[in-house]
Formats: sequence, structure tokens, C-alpha cells
Amino acid sequence: MLAVYDFKKAYHGTVLGYVWSVMRPLLMFSVLVTVFTQVFRAGSGVPHYPVMLLLNIVLFTFFTEATTMSVTSIVSQESIVRKTEFPRAIIPVSVVLTTTFTLIFNMIVVFAFMLAWGLKPRLTWLGLIPIVIVLFWITACVSLILASLYPRFRDTAIIWSVISTVLFYGSPVLYPAEIVPTPLAHFMQANPLAPVLEMARVWMIDPTAPTPVELAGGAVSLTVSIGFTLLLGFVAVRVFNREAPRIAESL
Repeated sequence: MLAVYDFKKAYHGTVLGYVWSVMRPLLMFSVLVTVFTQVFRAGSGVPHYPVMLLLNIVLFTFFTEATTMSVTSIVSQESIVRKTEFPRAIIPVSVVLTTTFTLIFNMIVVFAFMLAWGLKPRLTWLGLIPIVIVLFWITACVSLILASLYPRFRDTAIIWSVISTVLFYGSPVLYPAEIVPTPLAHFMQANPLAPVLEMARVWMIDPTAPTPVELAGGAVSLTVSIGFTLLLGFVAVRVFNREAPRIAESL
């Protein structure tokens, strides 16, 4: 209910309404695809680079929007938190769910763009389902941590804005992962978002693109990213449960 209400409220009173949820990533995509194909020509040798760029932007925008909005989500619901007894984790999770609605609209545009680009539908497109599930897990875990810390530590919002920018350039969003030098490539694979974007490219766009296992230098090396992703859930629950009793006091 919170997610549906927030989704409607976000576009209430705007001229274009829900169209804005699609226009924002498309506008960013238009600028970036022009810069990286016409100015720097970084994507000139990458198969279906514009499609890869659009897909990566949509997936990463889901992560950044959900986590950024979750930082202040509990504080913005102060009146409910102070007067009503309910699991506080509902609030940041509802923010992630709200952003998932936007992701669904954006993915419709991505699929239309893929077909218009000449890509033929394949069974591997169903791989988008586990990709979104894993991305939802990572996003929800990070959102829980940020939302629980912000009421006591207001620097959290500023710090996260810097970290999210670092993650944007440190993840294979604007560039294919295979062009990253080997030492840095192995380090980048520790970022749980990197394998998600790489598998999305393999399943959705280019089956010949290197998989996360190949980029990590083997399945053993990739376990670092997998382990970090699983550990993130434990840390999120632990931190949120520790901070939850103090949230009302901090507010």
C-alpha cells in the first residue's frame, strides 16, 4: 500500500505523469550515447553498444534511485513512526518496491528498443527475472542499512551520494567490463553490481560477451562477489535490528 501510494504521489500533478519515469533514463541515455559514440567513440567497437548502455542505465538507475530515496524514508514518515507500532523495515522496502514499478515501465521501453535495434527474442531474455531478483536483494539490503543509519547519522545522505557516484563509474555501466585492465577487473568483480550488469548483457544482448566467471578469472574468484552479496543481507538485518529501537528517539 505504501509503495502504490508513493508511486502515485511521485507523479501527481505533473503534466506528463508516469511518462517521466521513462523520460528520465531516456534523456540520460541520449546524452551518454552521443558522448561515448560520437565524441570519445568508446563504444564504437562494442556490439550493440547503445542497447547495452540503455539497459545498464535503467538497471543502475533503479539501484541509485531506490537507495537514495530510502536514506530519508523513515525520517520522512516521522508521524507514522512515532505514533504507530509496526515493523520499521516496511518503509525502506516499500521505497524499493515503488522504484520497481518504475523499473517495469522502463524495461518495456528497453525491450521495444532492443526489437527496434534488430535483436531477436531469445529464451535467455527470461534471465532478466533472476537478474532483477538479485538486484532487488542488493538494493533492499543497502536501503535497510542506509535508512536505519540516517536518523542518528545525518551525514549518511552526503556520504552515500559520493559512494553511489563512485559505484556508477566503478561498475560496467558506460563501458564493457572486458576493456578494464586485469588487476582492476578482478577488483571490480568484488562489486556485487558488476556481475549483475555483465550477466544482463550476456543474456539480453550479446551471448558472446564474457561472463562474470571469465572476467573474474574463474569461479573461485567470483565467490568474493557472491559472498559479499549474501553477507550484505546479514549485515542489513543486523544493523537495522540494532538501530530500530533507537529510531523513535532520534526522530
